Amino acid sequence: MKTETHPTYFPSAKVTCACGNSFTVGSTKEKIEVEICSQCHPFYTGNEKILDTAGRVEKFKQRRAKASPKKGK
Repeated sequence: MKTETHPTYFPSAKVTCACGNSFTVGSTKEKIEVEICSQCHPFYTGNEKILDTAGRVEKFKQRRAKASPKKGK
């Protein structure tokens, strides 16, 4: 590696989340502040909301059918 072209690497950079959780990672920044992490994200905590995608698709198809020009009239 060339010494002047690469940024400084911090092997134990501290990451601090808004929820108060902190952990260390390797990064080019010494301190990192994030808004959400695996301790507070709904996907990882089990508080994930399941969306009714089938209902959304049906509503879209109904709107599309209503908006399309009628054939034969």
